[in-house]
Amino acid sequence: MYKIISVHSFRGGTGKSNTTANLAASLALEGYRVGVVDTDIQSPGIHVLFGFDMDTIKHSLNDYLWGKCEIQDTAYDLTASLGADLKGKVFLTPSSIKANEIARVVREGYDVGLLNDGFHDLVEQLELEALLIDTHPGLNEETLLSIAISDSLVIIMRPDQQDFQGTGVTVEVARKLDVPEMVIVVNKLPAVFDQAEVKARVEGIYRCPVAAILPHSDEMMTLASEGVFVLRYPNHAISQSIKALAKALIAE
Repeated sequence: MYKIISVHSFRGGTGKSNTTANLAASLALEGYRVGVVDTDIQSPGIHVLFGFDMDTIKHSLNDYLWGKCEIQDTAYDLTASLGADLKGKVFLTPSSIKANEIARVVREGYDVGLLNDGFHDLVEQLELEALLIDTHPGLNEETLLSIAISDSLVIIMRPDQQDFQGTGVTVEVARKLDVPEMVIVVNKLPAVFDQAEVKARVEGIYRCPVAAILPHSDEMMTLASEGVFVLRYPNHAISQSIKALAKALIAE
């Protein structure tokens, strides 16, 4: 059995990709075989968190979507390079960072159904136990597909009025798509806020469980996306929260 977990936010800058990378590493620490697909094709970036050199790749997700390769040809085993004692595996399918290829996606689009097939083929070919999808912010056809086929949806939001409104739209759409499990993660919470009050408020507004509240962290800001936080700061309170979230998401 495996789980497809989409990590989504209505706006950029919420920490969506950071959360995805940390969830993947947390699951690998527990011995799971984990795949990560960067479907934020218009603004890819999760490879930076993993320290993955895009100049070394032969194929990206774009190549698969344009019929140039099989989906498994786009997956790169990052386990050894992450510099931690991982019991499992982490595979990354990155999107291209070449300007002309990003422009082609914006101009021509791609077969969204092929992306769906690719997710399931990737799970089968790599014998994955979890597939994490780092989505494009907002709601478009690709994002809706990712949400619709997911076993779990993790919505990342900040305590910001724009996020409150956008998250409401996302939650309602996910309900209409009958996502089996949906949780909210409140990220970058300033220390002046009471976590219990924020949790109660968010759950009251959206009628959706808050699975984690991650406070603003100087360590996270200092790391500046140059690594995976749970591997660099394994005992930090944020790392413990993310690890607990990962276990809850993978549980039967």
